Amino acid sequence: MRWYQFVKLIYQIYGNKPDLKYIQSLGLLAIKIGQVHALRIDFLNEDTCQELSKLYRQADSLPAESIDKLLSSYVDSGWRDNFGSIEREPFASASVGQVHRGVLKNGDQVAIKIVKKDFVGDFRRDAERLLKFFRFILFFYPKLKKVADPIGIIEHIKEYTLEELDLRNEMKGQKVLKDIYEKNKGNYDLGHLKFLPYYPELSSEHVLVSKYLPEPTIDELLDKKTLKYDELLELFKIHGFFMFNIGTFHGDIHPGNIIIKNDDFIFIDNAALSHTGNRIRENLFLFFKHLSAYDYPACARSLNAMAEKGIGGEKYMDFEKKFGELYSDFKNATVTDVSLTRRMMETIKLGVNSGMVFEKGMFSIIKSLMYLDGMVLRCNPQAVLLKDMRQFISVMERSRSRNY
Repeated sequence: MRWYQFVKLIYQIYGNKPDLKYIQSLGLLAIKIGQVHALRIDFLNEDTCQELSKLYRQADSLPAESIDKLLSSYVDSGWRDNFGSIEREPFASASVGQVHRGVLKNGDQVAIKIVKKDFVGDFRRDAERLLKFFRFILFFYPKLKKVADPIGIIEHIKEYTLEELDLRNEMKGQKVLKDIYEKNKGNYDLGHLKFLPYYPELSSEHVLVSKYLPEPTIDELLDKKTLKYDELLELFKIHGFFMFNIGTFHGDIHPGNIIIKNDDFIFIDNAALSHTGNRIRENLFLFFKHLSAYDYPACARSLNAMAEKGIGGEKYMDFEKKFGELYSDFKNATVTDVSLTRRMMETIKLGVNSGMVFEKGMFSIIKSLMYLDGMVLRCNPQAVLLKDMRQFISVMERSRSRNY
């Protein structure tokens, strides 16, 4: 993807209705950028976000007749002997791979995820071109780095996508989350988190075999408007534990990557985990704790402590005053009235313009907030999210006190 194609991509995303086939024709990087914007209902209209969300699960799949050739290039001659049958038509397709149903000879129903082709070379080239373009822009407009950090965003997309392209990382990522779960389930209620069984002996870099689950994703339930708000809050409690208490969490928790089965959550596509340092993790938790209580001076202190380089004196006093003004309309506001994602971005921008410097790990946090905020807007647009999260913040705080 060249710079002028990127301009066209942005025009598609911010236009009246994005052309998904055109976006897909620009390559994997364009699809990933489109997916990132799918939850940006804070400044894109709802119809645009719903259209872009189709990129999670409706990417073009390879023609069915090419599956045999594709598998033969990835697996040895004895691999198929483990299967009674493999459906030629995929039941799901995403930006990186497509998924087929199969039945093992022992009767187990499985899902077979296959990388569509060798994306790595094309994706690396497109990412480097776009990074070069932004470095050129930032040379003439350096303020853009402080406000939007486009290079940080593209580098983040590049990092987690390259991890996704090796399907073995999905098993590795799930093992990390499962180990954290086993270690902490006695101190924190993680009862509604379950894990997908894999078949490592049948899996490789380009082929991943797991148990087949017919249950819907959160994205599908949101489309049907059948997801319960209480279920969404339970998801936030679980994800919040990993993000605030541990600092290691699912790095791409969009609604297409979460399956609901019997009120339990199963995270899929765990290849790219995100990590935050102790300073961000500790003070971000305090920030949201104080925000849920509408204690804006304490929020301002937590944000300053969260920064790699904080401010003091008159600069801080001026920042605290502007922070209070920024949140003057926040108390008891619904997610429709005030987008948490937009307000957080405005908050980071205010901090940066006041002299604070934040680590790159902040984008992983903002990305999670984008996804979670977008889910609430689709599920319960009249929710007062931070008020509803108070009970879980209290639970997390008690758990943190036991661990630390």
